[in-house]
Amino acid sequence: MDLRSARDEFIRYLQVERRLSPASLDAYQRDIGRYLRFLTSRAVRSPDQVSSNLVTEHLMHLRHQGLAPSSVARHLSAIRSFHRFLCLEDHSSGDPTEYLHAPRLWKRLPDVLHQNEIETLMAQPDTSTPAGLRDRAMLELMYAAGLRVSEMLSLKISDLMPELKYVRVIGKGLRERVVPVGSEAVRWVQRYRQEIRPLLANPLSDEVLFLNLRGKGLSRMGFWKILKKYVAMTGIKTPVSPHTLRHSFATHLLEGGADLRAVQEMLGHADISTTQIYTHVDREYLKEVHRTFHPRG
Repeated sequence: MDLRSARDEFIRYLQVERRLSPASLDAYQRDIGRYLRFLTSRAVRSPDQVSSNLVTEHLMHLRHQGLAPSSVARHLSAIRSFHRFLCLEDHSSGDPTEYLHAPRLWKRLPDVLHQNEIETLMAQPDTSTPAGLRDRAMLELMYAAGLRVSEMLSLKISDLMPELKYVRVIGKGLRERVVPVGSEAVRWVQRYRQEIRPLLANPLSDEVLFLNLRGKGLSRMGFWKILKKYVAMTGIKTPVSPHTLRHSFATHLLEGGADLRAVQEMLGHADISTTQIYTHVDREYLKEVHRTFHPRG
């Protein structure tokens, strides 16, 4: 099997059997496409010609091009999935990534906000305006349930169960989970849903929960601009992205004594090893507390 055929079959597998979202498929196609262009430049024509040294060379090439460590690690994950698939389907006799690991130095702890910074951020939207009330509802819900931005923006009206204080979420791989939501977030989302959404909705709005001022579902870039505006108003120095609220959600739960398995379930992580990074964040928090309050810290 040549490289192009291998790539096409792998992408079909991700789409049909793994049922990945369009965004995830695009990411795989970009990463694998870049990898195959590198292999072609090294005169590789089939998967069986790939060695672990070639994979390592590709990763180092990406690093020298200025890609962030997290991006290089993502590339390695995609390449590993690609070669494992080829082996399982008997399209390749060996997996060149079997003994490759991302160096521990590449694993960066996520940025999180302190609880007082979360409170400051939540207080920024002007809730006397339609846009401000909507923005407060989005920020509260995203932090309260640890949602990915794509998950929040795809929510339907029926996904929120205010009486039970739950939200139904469709995550990566179209996996469904039900996440508890606190009273504060429920209150703001209910206000938005009852007072503001009817003003924004039009016949093309469907059942999308959060709408822009034209009655359409918000885009990822639209939400990013909203968040960036409010972060600038707070003066918070920590780099903040939509995912920072999700990181903060997980970290604050663990700081409060939550069970790691419960946090994994709420985040929708398929593998608990993905959730375990927050235990490192928690240990950093404990060290900070020790330095601050111990007489010999």
